Amino acid sequence: MISEDLLKIIACPETKQDLVIAETDIIEKINTLIENGELLNRSKKKVTEKIDGGLIQKDDQKYLYPIREDIPILLIDESIPLENVR
Repeated sequence: MISEDLLKIIACPETKQDLVIAETDIIEKINTLIENGELLNRSKKKVTEKIDGGLIQKDDQKYLYPIREDIPILLIDESIPLENVR
């Protein structure tokens, strides 16, 4: 997973907010939506690859940045809106 040292230096690419590791239940919900073909990322493209984890903006918690193979994907268009996940 993401090391604490890395977590201290990375930030949301859009808002520059600190990021926190997403709870397991959120990751499970997201992966269920992906499996069912029901999840769109921020650029409105269907997400087809399950995620191993995620990073959420610490303050407003509007978007999740996916983690795949221990690599955080910190691209704004690849972020996942959380409004319909929770």
